[in-house]
Amino acid sequence: MEAVPGFTELVSRIRALEGSRVIVAVAGPPGAGKSTLAEALAASLGKAEVIPMDGFHYDDAVLNARGLLSRKGSPPTFDALGLRHLLMRLRANDESEVAIPVFDRDLEISRAGARIVPASTRILIVEGNYLLLRQAPWESLAPFFGLTVMLREPRDVIERRLMARWFAHGFDEAGARAKVEGNDMPNADLVLTQSRAADVELSSQSGNSGSGKPSTSAR
Repeated sequence: MEAVPGFTELVSRIRALEGSRVIVAVAGPPGAGKSTLAEALAASLGKAEVIPMDGFHYDDAVLNARGLLSRKGSPPTFDALGLRHLLMRLRANDESEVAIPVFDRDLEISRAGARIVPASTRILIVEGNYLLLRQAPWESLAPFFGLTVMLREPRDVIERRLMARWFAHGFDEAGARAKVEGNDMPNADLVLTQSRAADVELSSQSGNSGSGKPSTSAR
């Protein structure tokens, strides 16, 4: 993860967190690279597990019934309180293991019990768009995180990555543009403007930080 200045310092900071169970939030807009960062952190930390927020997508049948299918990926298309209850179980760490849901992008569906988190796993990296959103019920997640990270990228970089994502799924220029402009970028703008300040901010654009180190909030 050398492309993100401050990555090594972030790994060290997470390792220094105290407690038998540590939960770290990695937030950011769609296309910012949250999944890549979270997996890289878990690999570098060892004995860490990634908890993807996307596992709490509502099923397409539910979204269709609610008229939200075209806005899949926006805040109301997730079971935020379901995520909150999972975080309660994970933080309590009084069960031998906890099964978590994982979103299957090929099938466009969440698979329940797709991954197991044993009690011996000390560090959990939760990644998702809206973990720091200043809106109910998302703001109720704040007490569960021992450290928060925001991955920011310039808007044009995000848009380019999202276009490439839809091209990879077989969409043509017009179809990809409709997806990005009609849903993805509004979601990205919401994250960038309505999220609370994180403890650490990272970007692959080294010009955003003259020192090459993660910026830190006053918390």
